[in-house]
Amino acid sequence: QVQLVESGGGLVQPGGSLRLSCAASGSIIIINTMAWYRQAPEKQREFVASITAGGTSTTRYADSVKGRITISRDNAKNTVYLQMSNLKSEDTAVYYCNAETGTYYVPYDYWGQGTQVTVSS
Repeated sequence: QVQLVESGGGLVQPGGSLRLSCAASGSIIIINTMAWYRQAPEKQREFVASITAGGTSTTRYADSVKGRITISRDNAKNTVYLQMSNLKSEDTAVYYCNAETGTYYVPYDYWGQGTQVTVSS
């Protein structure tokens, strides 16, 4: 019973920056990890970044975006952010927010509806 709403997508030029937001509501206390995935046209959905939802914030990034993307969270607003810089055309995709709940052996994922990011001149 977690609802996720993404925002912040849009059209940016190569080398530009963009910040995506994911607002969570509902049973927020059951969330273990928040993450961002993306899916480009005719490609598989791929992992981008994640951050633990506990007291500590352990982050993980895909090699393809490491150094250009930073994931963070604002606990007061129940929001996770994805700060992107030096964007490239290959970053063009629909970006989805993900919330992992459940146990290690029986996880359950909630997904947002996605926000479009287009990198083009």
